[in-house]
Amino acid sequence: MTDTGTVHEQQSRRVRLVLLALSVLLGALMLLSLCLGRYPVSPLTALQILWSGMTGFVPSVAAWTDTDVLVVSTVRLPRVLVAAIAGGALGLSGATLQGLFRNPLVGPQVVGISNGAAWGGVVAILLGANFVGALAWTFGFAMLALVAVFALSRLSGNTSILSVVLAGIIVSAFFTALVGLAEFLADAERQLPGIVYWLLGSFATVTSTSLWVIGVPVLVAGVPLLFMRWHVNVLSLGDETATALGLRAPQLRWLVLCLVAMLVTAQVSVSGAVGWVGLVVPHIARRLVGPNHQALMPASTLLGALYLLGMDDIARTMAEQELPIGVLTALVGTPVFAVVFWRSQARGWVRE
Repeated sequence: MTDTGTVHEQQSRRVRLVLLALSVLLGALMLLSLCLGRYPVSPLTALQILWSGMTGFVPSVAAWTDTDVLVVSTVRLPRVLVAAIAGGALGLSGATLQGLFRNPLVGPQVVGISNGAAWGGVVAILLGANFVGALAWTFGFAMLALVAVFALSRLSGNTSILSVVLAGIIVSAFFTALVGLAEFLADAERQLPGIVYWLLGSFATVTSTSLWVIGVPVLVAGVPLLFMRWHVNVLSLGDETATALGLRAPQLRWLVLCLVAMLVTAQVSVSGAVGWVGLVVPHIARRLVGPNHQALMPASTLLGALYLLGMDDIARTMAEQELPIGVLTALVGTPVFAVVFWRSQARGWVRE
C-alpha cells in the first residue's frame, strides 16, 4: 500500500471513530436529558420506561411510578427528540451553506434564512395558522429571503463573502423591521406575548405533534443532503469545476439551497428563532474531521444535535424560570463568530 493510501486509510479510520464517538455521546446526552429537571429520574428508570414503551412489556412489580412515566415519555422525550433533530438540522444546514458559498463565515443567520423564516412564523401567529400553515409561511419567507440575498449579492458581479454578508444584513434588517412592526400592531393580550416568546426561541411548548412537524421535513430534506455530500464538495470548488465534472451547477445549487431552507424552516416552526448554531457548529466539526464534506456534514449534524440539546438542558435547569434558548445560543455564538472571523482574516480564508 502506498503512503498516500495509508494516510487516506488512517484519515478514514479517524473520521469513523469521531462519528462513532459523537453518536455515543449523543445517545448518552439524550438519556441524561430525560433524567434532568425539577423532577429527577434515574437513568436506569428512564431506560426501563423507554424499553417498556417500545416492547409493551411491563413487569409485575414496576420500578417506576405513573408520574415517572408521564415525565419521561410525555413531557421530556418529545422535547429531547425535537431539540436533537433541530440541532442536527441547523448543524447540517450551516455546513452545507459554508461549502456552497465556499467560506466558513456563512450560516443561516448570516444569509437571512433565519430572519425570513422568523417573519413567516410571525405571520402564521398573526393569522392563527395551524402547523401546516406555519410550515408553509416560514418556508415561503425563508426562500424569499434567500433569493433576495443571492440576487443582491449578484449585483456586485460575484458571490464573495463581503457581498453575501452585506446582502444578508440588508435582508435581515428588512425582515427584522417587519417583525418590529408586527409586534407594534399585534394584540397586546392575545398575540404579542406569543410572538415575543417565540422569537426568543424555546422548546418548552414542544409536544408529540411537534416531533412530526419537524421530523418529516428534516427527513425529507436532510437525507438527500447527506447523500449529496460529494456534490457539495464539487460545488465548493466553483462552477467551472462543477461544470467540467458534468454537474449543472446553478440548478444543483438551488436544489441544495431549497433543502437547506426546508431544514431551517422545520426548526423555526417548532422552536422559534434559534440563531448561531449553524454558524458555530461546523467550525467545531471541521477541527474534528477536516474540511471534506463527506465527513464534515455528518459530523456537523451529530455535533449540532449535541450542542442544541446541551443548550436546552442548560436553559431549563440553570435557573428557576426557563431561559430562552435563542438567547443562550447567541451569547455563545457571537464570541465564537468573532474569534472565527479574526482567525479567518489572519489566515486569508475570506474570499473577496
